[in-house]
Amino acid sequence: MRALLLASAALFLGAAPLATAHDVPTGFADLAAQLLPSVVNVASTQAGSPDSNATSGGGGSSAPDGQPSPDGGATNGADNPGNDDSGQGAGSPPAPAASAIDKSFEQFLHNTQGPGSPDATASGSEMQSLGSGFIIDPSGLIVTNNHVIDGAQSMSVILSDGTALPATLVGRDTQNDIALLRVHPNHPLKAVHFGPSRMARIGDWVIAIGNPYGLGGTVTAGIISARGRDLQEDGSSDYIQTDAAINRGNSGGPLFDMHGNVIGINTAIYSPSGGSVGIGFAIPSDEVSAVVNQLELYGKPRRGWIGAQVQSVTPDIATLLKMPDANGAVIGTVATDSPAAKAHLRPGDVILTFDGHPVSDMKSLPRLVQESPVGQPAEVDYWRDGHEAVANLTVTDEPASSAPAAAPKVPSPAPAPPAPVTGLGLTLSDVTPALASKYNIAADTHGVVITAVAPNSVAARQGLAAGDVILQLGGKPVLHLRDFLDEIAGMRSDHETEVLLLVQGSDETQWISLDGGWTG
Repeated sequence: MRALLLASAALFLGAAPLATAHDVPTGFADLAAQLLPSVVNVASTQAGSPDSNATSGGGGSSAPDGQPSPDGGATNGADNPGNDDSGQGAGSPPAPAASAIDKSFEQFLHNTQGPGSPDATASGSEMQSLGSGFIIDPSGLIVTNNHVIDGAQSMSVILSDGTALPATLVGRDTQNDIALLRVHPNHPLKAVHFGPSRMARIGDWVIAIGNPYGLGGTVTAGIISARGRDLQEDGSSDYIQTDAAINRGNSGGPLFDMHGNVIGINTAIYSPSGGSVGIGFAIPSDEVSAVVNQLELYGKPRRGWIGAQVQSVTPDIATLLKMPDANGAVIGTVATDSPAAKAHLRPGDVILTFDGHPVSDMKSLPRLVQESPVGQPAEVDYWRDGHEAVANLTVTDEPASSAPAAAPKVPSPAPAPPAPVTGLGLTLSDVTPALASKYNIAADTHGVVITAVAPNSVAARQGLAAGDVILQLGGKPVLHLRDFLDEIAGMRSDHETEVLLLVQGSDETQWISLDGGWTG
């Protein structure tokens, strides 16, 4: 009785009641019947032999250490020749020959699949592999994953009624693992449409339809388990996670909402066993539809590019740059002749908004830039020297290669002897020909090279290593070791204990904050 009175009192006092589930489906039969004719099987014939290591994406073998794995279709893995290059976002390095997904799952993709696997059969010098896809235009446009058809010598699409049609490649996006195929049917096909994936919420019902293990049209149901999963190395991905069963052969198949809209392409699974454990990943339709439109128009993706490599602003970096809060994306490098360079943006600037959209961190900027139409002008609000400023630029296609802006040419004094900065745990030197050769440093690099890092030092804890090059200190270029030591001496006399460095490592350039209390 007391519990009942307390509950009643809570209602009187205005406590909000718990939300309740609505629109729980009694079944999926009607929706499945409507959608099944729009989902196809994709078969690709590849060079190989019965004795070779035939690989077919998705779930056939255990993923390394339980990592996400492509869940279906055929792929030759990350080393395939012949993939189209594609532009990237806000100054990311050019895409490799294989997709970021393929690279992330390289070890999995090279696991052996024998000729008896359910979705791969070998005969002579050819291998047949199966995946999934879906029709987006009655005239015969089919969307699937790039890794389903990667390396294929020939492709065919099997409709829900068993009709097999030869398919040709319209275009592919290796970075985002999307491919567009065309078939020529003798009658209009039943097509499905993309829905707004941004409206999909955690807990919403979804169904997946595909070709698991080569069995043909198979329907599974579940909910959206999570949003914004990051499976790509550049942080630009925004995968939908679902517990709808996804297995090998489901790659390229659609993830539907309860209105029959495609809200994602089923692409990867997390599986220590190789089969579905209820953790699958789909590329959101908002991203897919934009890429598919470009593939249809141009045969390749045309992503916006401004030529600025960025990273998130940490609280330490915000403090050192005298920013009111830790928002935005701080520029690490600017490509030569890029839109960012022409707008006079430079390393150390923090981009706060792009074309009116707030930039919260390093992930948001590449998406905003990639989604901007090529040739569109954009206004950029940024932070520099303690205040906000505005730059105007025009978004372009990413060039085949994009080099960081060259450092200013200055007379080179005689190299100073290596010097320790003991409080930071670093030993530094000018970039000499011998060190440039030893650490594979470009000949025109201006800065100071780290030759040793003391164990358990401030620098070691931040991941600095011998061979890294310090390009800037506190937002100022470091041209020679003497410049660095003079600046450190000035900071020491002013009792400044935090150091902001722009560091060029073996694979990226980033801002690093060293919080010291150092005295060396």
